[in-house]
Amino acid sequence: MTLLLEARRLRDMAYAPYSGFQVGAALRSTDGRVFGGCNVENAAYPEGLCAEAGAIAAMVAGGAREIAEIVVVADSPTPVPPCGGCRQKIAEFASADTHVTMVTLSGQERTMTLAELLPGAFGPSHMDKG
Repeated sequence: MTLLLEARRLRDMAYAPYSGFQVGAALRSTDGRVFGGCNVENAAYPEGLCAEAGAIAAMVAGGAREIAEIVVVADSPTPVPPCGGCRQKIAEFASADTHVTMVTLSGQERTMTLAELLPGAFGPSHMDKG
């Protein structure tokens, strides 16, 4: 299974009654397993849960802790990057050189490293009082 096919499949499962903007994400952990998620909105929190956060939660629940690569799919004119909160969540579980691939339904694709998407990411070293 490719990450792109899984992200597209999960996008179709998204629950987005308020925005109508469905997003799917699939990631491969460093042990080779694939985890995915889709966005989920609700009336009290219309922004809902992002697809990337759902994929990360599934990975953690599956016992994995490191992202090797991640793909995000949305129906938009240009590839959509993860939101700021999701970029920070990805940074928690990925290295700066981890590839983040963003794809539209029409096939436009853009791949960036996490460092390019989130320069100066906050990390554990910022809390080191050493």
